[in-house]
Amino acid sequence: MTQSNSSVLGKVPLGQLVTDALGQLMQLGYSRRSLHRYRTIWERLIEFAHRGNHEDLPFDDLAGRFMNESCVADAEADKVLRRGALQIVSCIEVLEHFVCHGCIERPRASQKSIRVPPAMQNVLREYEQYCEDRLFLRPSTLQCRSRELSFFLDFLRQKRIESVDQIKVADLTEFISSRNHLKATTVSRTISDMRSFLRFLAMRGLTHKDLSLALPQVRVPRDAHIPSVWDPELIEKLLDAIDRSSPKGKRDYAILLLACRLGLRVGDIRMLQLDHIKWEESRIEVTQSKTNTPLSLPLTEEVGQALIDYLRSGRPKTAHRHVFLKLLPPFEPFTGGNLYHIVTYWRCLAGITFRSPHRRGLHSLRHSLATRLLREDTPFQTISGILGHVNVESTRIYAKADVESLRSVALDTEEVRHD
Repeated sequence: MTQSNSSVLGKVPLGQLVTDALGQLMQLGYSRRSLHRYRTIWERLIEFAHRGNHEDLPFDDLAGRFMNESCVADAEADKVLRRGALQIVSCIEVLEHFVCHGCIERPRASQKSIRVPPAMQNVLREYEQYCEDRLFLRPSTLQCRSRELSFFLDFLRQKRIESVDQIKVADLTEFISSRNHLKATTVSRTISDMRSFLRFLAMRGLTHKDLSLALPQVRVPRDAHIPSVWDPELIEKLLDAIDRSSPKGKRDYAILLLACRLGLRVGDIRMLQLDHIKWEESRIEVTQSKTNTPLSLPLTEEVGQALIDYLRSGRPKTAHRHVFLKLLPPFEPFTGGNLYHIVTYWRCLAGITFRSPHRRGLHSLRHSLATRLLREDTPFQTISGILGHVNVESTRIYAKADVESLRSVALDTEEVRHD
């Protein structure tokens, strides 16, 4: 299926789309409970389209109207938009991906379902130690690489390959082919991880030859991807939808402002400590988790007031030094993830939809700030300093994003310094 996300549903009946999507979920091994949840919500979507005579709407518009009506109804019933509404959004976005790409990808395969053959477990641990001691990989990079290699080794297990000396070139080709539904950048990263691992095996004499030479070269230009950006009015609509009288609203409002006003990465927001906020100097100073380099940004009045409101009236009393904590006891910091659910929660409540396939997480808000600064004729070097890029070339990709009617930025670029 190559139908775009904005195409008219009349070309393929919605009921047929749902049937085909459920078939893929079964092939991917989703549980009966999960299948029931998807089927129930998708049948509600079909009923909504029929009841409102919306069958001819582009899918993105139909999905947006359905999520807005369903989630607002849940919010009014429960006072706070919680698990039920988030499940609706999640299920609809899976179907939206199917409409756009013709396939369904499990967002995160459970590590518990991955089984590395016993004979390969020690080899993988030795390689991880090698990456840490000799390649000096950051913990986050090593974690992602180990996870991808675990998929590869589990794939070998399913082919009854129990040790690395049994790996053949055909096995590499078959595994890469099984990932061809993923984006080119993801496949390229997977092959890069495999190449490093196979070179390690050859160096240790654990394979008969260097199998890394058989891997294909997948080169993705640095500027091949155009960053997703939000129209300024949609960002304001998102912020206006937040219930800032509740602890959740106070926390999420501060998080979203850090992303869209200061451009902080998700990992740096998640790991932000109380000691990083220099109130007397009106600055936020962090060591970036991605580059391990220091970053200093001005604490604007808008962001500062949001942080004060959350710290005084929304943040639980705890010994944790992380600024942002989970809402339920034991009130722990966010240990991982991209905090996508925070944007999804309020975007759904605000009734925000996009005219084309669009990234919708916190990182897209960071992209939006970069593009706004660029349209204000801010020098690349200054934008690079704000975003914490080590190389200014990483910033030039934002010149490709086209956004109309940009407003003035809240961040005074003259105040920014990047140590």
